[in-house]
Amino acid sequence: MEKSTIIGIILGLTAVLLGMFLKHAPLASLVNPAAFTIIIVGTAASLFIGFPMSEIAKFPTLVKMIFINPKLISRKELIRLFMEWATITRREGLLALETKVEEITDPFLKTGMRMIIDGNDQDFVRDVLLEDISATEERHKAGALIFTQAGTYAPTLGVLGAVIGLIAALGELSDTNKLAQAIAAAFVATLLGIFTGYVLWHPIANKLKRLSKREMEIKLMMVEGLLSIQSGVSTIAISQKLSVYLTPTERAKLAEKEGGAVE
Repeated sequence: MEKSTIIGIILGLTAVLLGMFLKHAPLASLVNPAAFTIIIVGTAASLFIGFPMSEIAKFPTLVKMIFINPKLISRKELIRLFMEWATITRREGLLALETKVEEITDPFLKTGMRMIIDGNDQDFVRDVLLEDISATEERHKAGALIFTQAGTYAPTLGVLGAVIGLIAALGELSDTNKLAQAIAAAFVATLLGIFTGYVLWHPIANKLKRLSKREMEIKLMMVEGLLSIQSGVSTIAISQKLSVYLTPTERAKLAEKEGGAVE
């Protein structure tokens, strides 16, 4: 479960509701079916017009991703695996890794492992895996773009909702009380548009981009590790090569652990 998403949504709602309470704005004014219709349905309509159905159909899956992160192997665990495989390769050869293939759960890593075991040319292996990464990254960008565009449309639709509300308010000029209520209700659409755009849609797009970046980095580590094993480099060389993907703190801990293992 991605706790930061839930915390962010709760804080966003709290900020608006508490702000309205402190400003003595009636919370009941948020119950405005017309405003919700204009913002939610209008944003959905814009997305359907702007994106093909094949991409819109992924919307529920993308929303799920910000609450439940896809399970990715950690960088430190990946380095440990490649060091283990490098030891086996240098001792028994690449074919000895066949027994390890079925233990791999990541499809990308398993494909790459099969390719090097089958004796494919190193340049060919690199090209295939990098093309796979590029294609995956493009799909991820398309998914994040849906939310980026929703964040662009929603605030503008809020202005549209306010205009519609003001037009309705003009019909209440004879009654001052009703006119004031109508004007207040008109700006609820603007509030909803800005809130959904900048507290929901844009942040969701940003989180999807961050998740994609992390996954791409893991896959690039896999490519480097696989090619290093195919080249027959030492376990220490693999550790040094893949450690560039770690933070300074993680590198220090890894170096300390390796030093302890050598002793």
